Amino acid sequence: MPPFQRHIFVCTNQRPKDDPRGCCANLGSEKLHAHFKSETKRLNLKGLVRANKAGCLDHCELGPSVVIYPEGVWYWVGTEADVTEIMERHVLKGEVVTRLLMPDHPVPEWLNPIKKP
Repeated sequence: MPPFQRHIFVCTNQRPKDDPRGCCANLGSEKLHAHFKSETKRLNLKGLVRANKAGCLDHCELGPSVVIYPEGVWYWVGTEADVTEIMERHVLKGEVVTRLLMPDHPVPEWLNPIKKP
């Protein structure tokens, strides 16, 4: 099996609701992770893209955190519509979704679109 072309990590870390560092799980990241997985199936990307749960990605105070490799692009994701947009634009077409970027993270100038067999 060839390596995945994109690997998506979704923070599902849990902290107490009153923790000042925030908590992605308390903001719906489990549901968002499930939507990344369903979008992978909908777009027929099984075997090309993998969506994994991750422990703390150290940005919980900004909301549900997602990082996509190999590019290393960091996103804040708040809704299932955000997930769909990232899947259709970044993952499938190779476009950065600027409005959802995490602050202070480098962004590559160019991304490769997915190559389907």
